Amino acid sequence: MRILFTGGSGKAGRHVCRYLRDQGHRVVNVDLTPLDEPGIDNLTADITDSGAMFNVLTSYANFDELEPGTGVPSFDAVVHFAAVPRILIQPDHETFRVNTVGTYNVIEAATKLGIGKIIFASSETTYGVCFADGEVMPDYLPVDEDHDTNPMDSYGLSKVVNEKTGRAFQRRSGADIYGLRIGNVIEPDEYDRFPGFFTDPKTRLRNIFCYIDARDLGQIVDLCLKTDSLGYQVFNAGNDTNSVDLPNDEIIRRFYSGVPVTRELEPQEALFSNRKIREVLGFKEQHNWRNYVRQ
Repeated sequence: MRILFTGGSGKAGRHVCRYLRDQGHRVVNVDLTPLDEPGIDNLTADITDSGAMFNVLTSYANFDELEPGTGVPSFDAVVHFAAVPRILIQPDHETFRVNTVGTYNVIEAATKLGIGKIIFASSETTYGVCFADGEVMPDYLPVDEDHDTNPMDSYGLSKVVNEKTGRAFQRRSGADIYGLRIGNVIEPDEYDRFPGFFTDPKTRLRNIFCYIDARDLGQIVDLCLKTDSLGYQVFNAGNDTNSVDLPNDEIIRRFYSGVPVTRELEPQEALFSNRKIREVLGFKEQHNWRNYVRQ
């Protein structure tokens, strides 16, 4: 597939771009900073500029596409990751503006140009736990895609708005538009953090103990590209197990007293449920932390 990828120079995006390239896709990264990676093309543009988004979506990827003399090829899909990546980087109003306006611009341009597959990065923060003022518990466990999305911060709120934006454009256009509620992204060189999680598991409470290996996130995006006719969907994007070396009964006893548990859980099953990506997309985890962390 010929894919326009926004935000491919970021922490998650660069790993996903590499994964998609390695699956044989042609990837054009749109970012304010180019990604210096063999086999990935770059265009520098600002997602908050609507005209720029229409322009990059009607652009050549690189000089080789001039050779056939048949005009600009069409993109088969858009993957939209570009965003202010969390609170406390830019002022709240700017985080909200960039993330919501940017997402609107990207999805509007893609659907009006007839692109039938759009995948966008939502977030675990939509559930209102991660960046809450004070300690907030989930309504129930495990946290699945039916859980209420009710954040109190500018970043989580921007992602809720983006989900509504994606849903509206899907209804209008009939395109497949899938949102990924991405968990705490772990790069391959970050597994040295996990012993600290084991020593003080409460540090993972705001993440609902979840993590997503950046390479497994690449697999999830690729599966979304290959799965058609689902209309509008949201998926939790997380690994199969929690990010601490405790069984669920102990995690629940220590940290979630009084929180309803809606079904029987496997001892290590992720409390940030990834059941939907396993059952609907066919996700098979490749990078469990136990492959990299000595216990």
